[in-house]
Amino acid sequence: MKVTISTFQKLKGNGKITSITAYDALFARIFDGEVDMILVGDSLSMSFGGNKDTIPLSLDSMIYHTQAVSKVVKKSLLIADMPFGSYNTNKSALKNATKLYKEGGADAIKIEVNENKIDMVKMLSDNGIATMPHIGLMPQFYRFEGGYKIKGKSKEEKDSMLELALKLQDAGAFSLLIEGTKSDIARDITQNLKIPTIGIGSGNHTDGQILVWSDMFGFFDEFKPKFVRQYLNGKELLKKSIKQYADDVKNLRFPNDDESY
Repeated sequence: MKVTISTFQKLKGNGKITSITAYDALFARIFDGEVDMILVGDSLSMSFGGNKDTIPLSLDSMIYHTQAVSKVVKKSLLIADMPFGSYNTNKSALKNATKLYKEGGADAIKIEVNENKIDMVKMLSDNGIATMPHIGLMPQFYRFEGGYKIKGKSKEEKDSMLELALKLQDAGAFSLLIEGTKSDIARDITQNLKIPTIGIGSGNHTDGQILVWSDMFGFFDEFKPKFVRQYLNGKELLKKSIKQYADDVKNLRFPNDDESY
């Protein structure tokens, strides 16, 4: 059965929620139904687009990739990231989120938020756009903060994050993504919220986990975050197969008679 917003929320407290990213129909079809949630993440700017961070990604590019994924996802809940610069104000957020929601075909959108974006979450929710706020380490702030900074190291920061999470829940968020955060505050947030939390680099006390597919399957090796576990040495397996293919062609082993008309 298709995971919907309501059934997704019921997963809280009923086992861990599984999530993964996807950027195209080929991989989305493979992942669909194997995980509870698929995210068309702005991480595609790096692993797919070759950029050093997520900031260059455009709204049109996000719509394009979300459309490709939504065509084949029939079971998992589908979320799409709002790219950098597409939700600077409530007016632009509503306009661009509506466009992504309508044209992309996702079940919900995700936005990176701080205290200044609480009203935005309420505004989007009030307009029928299911919204997952993203707190903690926010990749779209990579240049502003001068790198990827782990959050929740001080008591003040922990208290602020918990307060923010509660306000976002009250604003209508259906779920919350917590990235790059000390595990104890991610645990406290999870325990104090009625909505599900999804963690990435935030320990194992959140309601679920998400990883970027190219990280976990060993295709992206520009750098490897501490929290990533590789489940496949994909790059090396693929390179080995390509070399075998090239060798077979050069030595007239491919195509053989059975592969010819």
